[in-house]
Amino acid sequence: MKKTLKVTDIIALGFMTFAFFLGAGNIIFPPLAGQLAGENMLSAMFGFLVTAVGLPLIGIIAVAIAGGGWQGLTRDLPSKIATLMAVLIFIIIGPAFAAPRTGLVAYEMAVKPFMAGDAGQASLTTFSVIFFAVALFFAWSRGKLIDMIGKFLTPALFIVLAALAIAVFVNPQGSIVAAQGEYATLAFTKGFLEGYNTMDTFAALMFGMLIVDVIRSKGVSDEKTTCTYLIYAGLIAAAGLAFVYISLFYLGATSTAIAPNAGNGGTILTSYVMALFGAPGQVILSAIVLLACLTTAIGLISACADYFSSLTSLSYKKWAVILAVICAVVANVGLNQLIALSVPVLFALYPVAIALVALTLVRKWLPNPRLAYRAVLLVSFIFSMIDVAKYLKFDVSMFSVLPLFNYGMGWVLPTLIALAITRFFGGNTMISKDKLA
Repeated sequence: MKKTLKVTDIIALGFMTFAFFLGAGNIIFPPLAGQLAGENMLSAMFGFLVTAVGLPLIGIIAVAIAGGGWQGLTRDLPSKIATLMAVLIFIIIGPAFAAPRTGLVAYEMAVKPFMAGDAGQASLTTFSVIFFAVALFFAWSRGKLIDMIGKFLTPALFIVLAALAIAVFVNPQGSIVAAQGEYATLAFTKGFLEGYNTMDTFAALMFGMLIVDVIRSKGVSDEKTTCTYLIYAGLIAAAGLAFVYISLFYLGATSTAIAPNAGNGGTILTSYVMALFGAPGQVILSAIVLLACLTTAIGLISACADYFSSLTSLSYKKWAVILAVICAVVANVGLNQLIALSVPVLFALYPVAIALVALTLVRKWLPNPRLAYRAVLLVSFIFSMIDVAKYLKFDVSMFSVLPLFNYGMGWVLPTLIALAITRFFGGNTMISKDKLA
């Protein structure tokens, strides 16, 4: 008899997926983008939703189509290349950048405001240890992730976010003003690029494997049923993320009067919540940030430990401990420098991840998938490195003829051309090789 999940379990699975994606960065980026976009808020917001909601959802669907794992996604690539890609992505979303950032932002926005006087390094160290110990506890209880996060932590997070969203739309704290900077003329493109910062397309490829494991831990073994539940989870998570981003964009667009010239979205969010709710507002904001950071840290540690344990002789629990310790350490030293270093890494690998998702979706129409995967991913990587070189201030003006080059998207057209060539001419290459053999 084929095992199926109850509706409540499917909803909990979707909430768990939503919580894994919604980290502190996701909450901080939209308010600033909304404030700068001003009257062009809708265009910027749609661009942001494409990369911060659309691409992660498509990534989850790609994982489902590929059979629920990284091996399925990369089966047409050399195994060493596929493993290297996975390791790099896990390092980015795990101990190097995203996971430690959850602890640091939770401290800065949820805990530090309640401390009397100047909080020193010792308080940050203490908090980091406690925060990642709690995350480790939940990550260790692997089979119970859907119950603990999907049925308890996430509903609490969503209720608080819903309360904030309703308050923002019912009682906006200012009027929408003119767009600033690049948002005045390139709102959609700028919003599209801002969505990169969430790193959620990377996360989708990796969380997909973790979600599959959770589904199977519930006794679901049929591959088709597992993929269906994975897509359901992705749709629920996408709907939740879109709700949060839309409300936060509107919050930012109406925040100029109370948070003029804000340097970051955290400042805007803090000022807005204080204006809406007064002193209790800080408690509300702290609850949002702490829950968002914690659930994301749990998901990142779990996903990374799951993958690294499959590559080595160390168990999942041992890897979870190692990763939690590294995250606690990194959260205390040079995180700003690490975040700055993450920008060129994102420029290098994000196009490759997007190309991989696109290839997975069209694979059945490719006459020679092995050739297509190698050629398209290589082209996307080469041209993404041009964007990296430009970011690092090297002279790459010779490539300025490429469409979207000035916006860090010079890789798009060459990648599409490579995909088209391998779609329509890849079969000829394969036939020629067969004849030569």
